[in-house]
Amino acid sequence: MEMRQAVAELLREAVSVAYPDLPEPFLPTPDALEVPPDSGMGDFAYPCFRLAKPLRTAPPLIAQKVAQAAARPLIASAESVGGYVNFFFHRENFARSVLEEIKSRGQRYGGAEANGKTVVLDYSSINIAKRFHIGHLSTTVLGHSLARIYAHLGWKTVGVNHLGDWGTQFGRMIAAFKHWGTWEMVEQGGIDALTELYVRFHREAETSPDLEEEGRAWFRKIEEGDPEATEIFSRFKEMTLKDAQKVYALLGVTFDSYAGESFYNDKMGRVVDELREKNLLIESDGAQVVDLEAWKMPPCLILKSDGATLYATRDLAAALWRKDHYGFDKCLYVVAYQQNLHFRQVFKVLELMGYGWAGEQMEHVAFGMVSYEGQAMSTREGNVVRLDELLTRAREKALEIIREKSPGLEDREDTARIVGVGAVVFTTLLNSRIKDIDFWWDRALNFDGDTGPYVQYTHARSCSVLRKAEPPQAEPDYSALSDDEAQALLRLLSRFPEAVRSALRDNEPSDVTRAVLDIAKAFNRYYYEHRILDGEGSGIAARLMLTRAVRDVIRLGLYLIGVKAPEKM
Repeated sequence: MEMRQAVAELLREAVSVAYPDLPEPFLPTPDALEVPPDSGMGDFAYPCFRLAKPLRTAPPLIAQKVAQAAARPLIASAESVGGYVNFFFHRENFARSVLEEIKSRGQRYGGAEANGKTVVLDYSSINIAKRFHIGHLSTTVLGHSLARIYAHLGWKTVGVNHLGDWGTQFGRMIAAFKHWGTWEMVEQGGIDALTELYVRFHREAETSPDLEEEGRAWFRKIEEGDPEATEIFSRFKEMTLKDAQKVYALLGVTFDSYAGESFYNDKMGRVVDELREKNLLIESDGAQVVDLEAWKMPPCLILKSDGATLYATRDLAAALWRKDHYGFDKCLYVVAYQQNLHFRQVFKVLELMGYGWAGEQMEHVAFGMVSYEGQAMSTREGNVVRLDELLTRAREKALEIIREKSPGLEDREDTARIVGVGAVVFTTLLNSRIKDIDFWWDRALNFDGDTGPYVQYTHARSCSVLRKAEPPQAEPDYSALSDDEAQALLRLLSRFPEAVRSALRDNEPSDVTRAVLDIAKAFNRYYYEHRILDGEGSGIAARLMLTRAVRDVIRLGLYLIGVKAPEKM
């Protein structure tokens, strides 16, 4: 049983004994327990202030009476301090409980059995005929991590790469290709050649406005299924996915569906028809919109004055199709915060259409923007940092350090790739997703401090200790783990499942990243203060069990954020 649950049950029983007439709604729950900022104040604390009103008693007096009733040495001792009841674990029993739980659960530690629920995750969503750049890094690694976290907690996950493969920009691409490109040029230059054509189109259009009309004309041909337009665009799409797959392979990212905007081209009629039938469409300057003024939002544009559909129309169609096809219990859109209004509008329109599940089951998982050394990304301006180049640079930097510090390491190239990619992913998922990221090489590839390589090295260190150890011949003596460093480490290990659950609750993978970083720091403190392989056999067995638990939980935590854990570095 998790210690929070055990202490909560003890507390609930103690409060019931001390105050038998207290109504059920006021009895403590596990969520009511707080983690004190200083371990000297206890492992858990319960603030009694919430009981003062129903009991008409001062919180310090309540705390004193509850602490007296809560004494149970096998679980924890209880002390009253001010208006708090502070609980201190029985150290030997606590060590046994945590380590045996981790040993029995293995890589399912903190996980849950299948719950029959499905979550659809819409993430990465790269644009066709454009380079996969670091502007797509956050959505890709956030979505990938959330998919693993949801799966760990029993959800069926469906990863969707909602390709940006519809819109006038693709007509512009074809127009540029027809003016200045050849298949030989494009096949040799790949996506870079397409990007150059895209940039050139906008540069030329500044002095030749007729180019914009050409672009619109070619897009109309795509919409109408014109053979030439369809063939050119299909080849652009194939090239883009082939190029992107190299990056996805490095990141270990896969998808269940690549159904992009074009997939819903024949499914938008349902949306428009339903909106009309339910009298939700009104005309505004020739366009068809849904009025959202009552919800303090501008109108949601459904059809342009020329009858063309928009992002909102396609997202409405996609939501309805996904609900019908996957029967999801939750649908997450991992998209930058700049689209907050767009998704609020889409969700509200679905509710107005009578789909009550939209407000409960659909969520915009917003995140901050990514810039590079102070400069915003813009494909139109030709100002992009390719993600494959970023990952290659990270691998090269990692290889330089490995050659310097571990010249005899086998499989240096593979290890450098794991460490370099891990450094980039870990940096991206270290802080709250809503924060903007200004990407600097020196920060991302720093191998000291709060970084992925630091945590990976800690995992490799624990593996090294376990390789050197003889198989234990004695049963673990958990009293050997009663020191402050071991207990601090055990507390963090015991709270790892809470970090996973909070990561799912808030769609915040950084909760897991921070938890695994804290465990790594605590283990290194323990490692420097204690000789793991010295002393009596039963003490060594206990310390090895702690080391094995650290290895397993770090490996699991890194897996959940999409980072590999090398055994040697």
